[in-house]
Amino acid sequence: MPANKLKIEKARIADIPDMHRLINYFAQKDEMLARPLSELYENIRDFFVARENGRVVACVALHVSWSDLAEIKALAVDERKQKSRIGSSLVKACIKEAEKLGMPTVFCLTYKPEFFEKLGFGRVDMERLPRKVWGECQRCPKFPHCDETALTIGLSPQTAP
Repeated sequence: MPANKLKIEKARIADIPDMHRLINYFAQKDEMLARPLSELYENIRDFFVARENGRVVACVALHVSWSDLAEIKALAVDERKQKSRIGSSLVKACIKEAEKLGMPTVFCLTYKPEFFEKLGFGRVDMERLPRKVWGECQRCPKFPHCDETALTIGLSPQTAP
């Protein structure tokens, strides 16, 4: 039997129903925030997906918040594929893209801080992310009582050739 082929690539419009299903499955379990279809379509260029034999098994987004700050968000990995390093591969793809963009800092808000700490992120006080708090967070049903953990990683942005 052929080995499973895993591919990390930018998301396509046709991937959105699978991404929506994955993200909102975990949101229903209160493990991440729900995302409406409209948000996924509007931000499709932010997303990466992991495909196994052509099927979307995971997704993540890198969203630029400001000139010096980007967010990794909406990381969701099919439960049957967790512990297979797919999530780590997706986060690394986001970090690589952030470096290419010249982004000095990437952050995330998560219920699973230990996962991000293994990838080099460090915990920070939410107050260190003021642009985030006054942006998307205002639309969150948990605002202003966020129960996620904030983490950041400093990058060495690549300069253009």
